[in-house]
Amino acid sequence: MFGSLIYGGIFSKNSYQDVESSTIIKEEKQAKKEKGNEKEEIEPPKIAITFDDGPSAACTGRLLDGLKERGIKATFFLIGEYAEANPDLVQRIYEEGHVIGNHTYHHVDITRLSDEEAAFEINETDRIVFGITGEHIRYVRPPFGVWQKDLELEMEVLPVMWTIDPLDWTTENIDEIVNKVVTEAEEGDIILLHDCYDSSVEAALRIVDILTKEGFEFVTVDDMILD
Repeated sequence: MFGSLIYGGIFSKNSYQDVESSTIIKEEKQAKKEKGNEKEEIEPPKIAITFDDGPSAACTGRLLDGLKERGIKATFFLIGEYAEANPDLVQRIYEEGHVIGNHTYHHVDITRLSDEEAAFEINETDRIVFGITGEHIRYVRPPFGVWQKDLELEMEVLPVMWTIDPLDWTTENIDEIVNKVVTEAEEGDIILLHDCYDSSVEAALRIVDILTKEGFEFVTVDDMILD
């Protein structure tokens, strides 16, 4: 009856202790495994990457290629006159699952405009994008980060700012842009870049690769806001 407790054909008087120790070890291992599974179920830190001032005929397509290859979704705040000039890129941004935001029609400081002029800047961009995609724009990023609070109520648009700005428009030094972003990146951050410079496109894809390896999950700004 003690066959399972026989070592070398001799019954060990410490067999019961061995069984007890074995049971404890198994329980400890199971507990560690379950704890490990709990860690695996923890959601990765979310971060959003956004692009202003496009679409650019020279750069946006290459950026979209890189994002598609990596399975990354981003948010594009489009200037209306550039959207009007590049409808194919607007359609591609939309069809590939990115979020389109409003960056006014002429890239202007709307606080220096009358309410009517400011409304035109936002409405005209929305009209153009709606004509291409069939959807209205819910989010606006005001140029220079200045916003008229009253417009938020009158136009039912939500302003979206940023938390990390490497000032990529001031330099072509890709390493500098990348380092500024990846050293500051934390959960919940919104990265501001531009899709109208070759250096910014290259930096953006490197940033995505580095932060993905660090465990970040890239989401669009609507996912960030809704969370």
